[in-house]
Amino acid sequence: MTLFDFNSESNTRSWRIVDDVVMGGRSDGSFKLDEDGHGQFFGEVSLENNGGFSSVRYNFDTINSSAHQSFQLRIKGDGKSYQFRVKASNRQRYSYIYTFKTSGEWETILIPFGKMKPSFRGYELNQPNYNGVQMEEIAFLIGNKKEECFKLLIDSIILK
Repeated sequence: MTLFDFNSESNTRSWRIVDDVVMGGRSDGSFKLDEDGHGQFFGEVSLENNGGFSSVRYNFDTINSSAHQSFQLRIKGDGKSYQFRVKASNRQRYSYIYTFKTSGEWETILIPFGKMKPSFRGYELNQPNYNGVQMEEIAFLIGNKKEECFKLLIDSIILK
């Protein structure tokens, strides 16, 4: 099942940036389609005013994902580490996260649901990992505790 397959005709209005400015920080992320039709998440992470993260989020109607076991991401990063995040419900305050390091080349990353740990504001919660029954939001986040520019290209996000 394809959650999102980027191309030059993709409607990206449901993708939104959430930076640390929500708590006074100064990071500045952006999201657009690049000239090849890939989703491009890019910008600068700042540590000013206790900041340090930028994210892009995609909300959708509830998906029953119980027939699947993992996410498959087709991405090209900049050699930096990113988090892929999922929320079972938009009302849920915490996310389930999986951190991966990009290689600078196009790559396919497989993320088993059971490896996604519950986290809230950078702290791991004492709860079970993601059960994969349903989802309403996915996101990419960069927050490596340092000031840095970033660029992540996204080709597709698939449930396997």
